Amino acid sequence: MQRIPEPELMDDPEQALAYARADFSASHGARIAIFRELFPQLELTGAVLDLGCGSGDVLLRFARAFPRARFFGIDGSQPMLALAREALGREPELEGRVQFSYGIIPDSALPDEPWQLIMSHSLLHQLHVPQALWGVVRDRGERGCAVFVHDLRRPDSELAARELVAQISPHEPLILQRDFFNSLCAAFEPQEVRAQLDEAGLSALAVRQQEPYHLSAHGYL
Repeated sequence: MQRIPEPELMDDPEQALAYARADFSASHGARIAIFRELFPQLELTGAVLDLGCGSGDVLLRFARAFPRARFFGIDGSQPMLALAREALGREPELEGRVQFSYGIIPDSALPDEPWQLIMSHSLLHQLHVPQALWGVVRDRGERGCAVFVHDLRRPDSELAARELVAQISPHEPLILQRDFFNSLCAAFEPQEVRAQLDEAGLSALAVRQQEPYHLSAHGYL
């Protein structure tokens, strides 16, 4: 099916709260395992940039898994950032290594760090211009920087998208089911992401399909 873009920002507090309360333990919990599989020799000890960190759930999982690394999350939704800072406040042992900041790429101010890893989770499908993400990855990542972008993958049809929502989120609030369906329809297919990377001069990154409805772009600059 053709891609159907959705609003780029989750600015509705009710929408953000429904997202933060949803049970993403299986999906988000698997990110660490996927990352370790893709980067088996990489132990994070430096600075990590998370583009579109949202409510901070994935970033905080990485911060727990890699206690020697520092994490900087940026997002364009104030309601989501409020939830991220609230979650961080419940884990004071992480506060010295985790920072959340407001910003909309590609024009946001980012710390001048030699990033060991630039990552993004479920941001790509929200962007009307995907090069906004890939341009930041290219311009802010130094040679040797790891890249891990994990996102939704567009199903073959709207019917398939509705079936996925019914299968994955049958007990979630209707607002979250609606957003999940819209996000699936707005997601990119692997060959589209491959073309985006080539256009951005990031041909060294690989694209891999992750079952049942995700994909990843990963590698080293």
